[in-house]
Amino acid sequence: MKRHAAIDLHSNNSVLVMLDEADRMVLQRRLPNNLERICEALDPHGEEIEGIAVESTYNWYWLVDGLMEAGYRVHLVNTAAVKQYEGLKYKEDVHDAR
Repeated sequence: MKRHAAIDLHSNNSVLVMLDEADRMVLQRRLPNNLERICEALDPHGEEIEGIAVESTYNWYWLVDGLMEAGYRVHLVNTAAVKQYEGLKYKEDVHDAR
C-alpha cells in the first residue's frame, strides 16, 4: 500500500504524519529534531513511502539532506505557495503536516 509522509519542522521538534492511499492517517508522531529518530519512525514503512514532504523553514537543510541520503524521495514545500494554505495560518502542527 502506497503511503505519503509529511513533516512539519520546528526549531527543536517535528511532527511526522503519514497517510495511506485512502487519505487515512497511518502514523502521527512528534519527534525530536534528530535524523536517527525520524528515520526510525519512517523505516518500518520504508518500501511503501512514495515521498516525504518537508516544509521549507529556515532549518530544513539537515533533514532534507539526511532523508535523501537515507534513500527517501523528498519534496521541499513552500507552504506560502500551497493553495490549501492561501491566507491561512494553522496553529495545529498535525494539520500543517497533513
